[in-house]
Amino acid sequence: MTQFLLSVHHREGDAMPSTDEMQQMYASVDAFNQKLQATGAWVVAGGLTDVSQAKVVDASAGATAVTDGPFSEAREWLGGFWIIEAADLDAALALAREGSAACHGPVEVRALQGE
Repeated sequence: MTQFLLSVHHREGDAMPSTDEMQQMYASVDAFNQKLQATGAWVVAGGLTDVSQAKVVDASAGATAVTDGPFSEAREWLGGFWIIEAADLDAALALAREGSAACHGPVEVRALQGE
């Protein structure tokens, strides 16, 4: 089995869902998470706080610098993720389709190195 990162992306300018739509998305994502757990594909998953709350730590030059905000100024950002185990890329893509439908957003699929 290979581990894959399924990352949920948000785009600048996307309309905020209504409270009812958010509740429906939460229920859909919860059902998807339960399916992943029941089938043994689940490794870990989580949603992220708003990108405005990000901090960047850079100790690459020896001294440590901590700055506010995301690493890069972008019109898209990571909003959440799943790490799953799947037999192959096709199986991971099938699960990503379900995850995308559940969270109402695009999901990027990448295999973890060494897997």
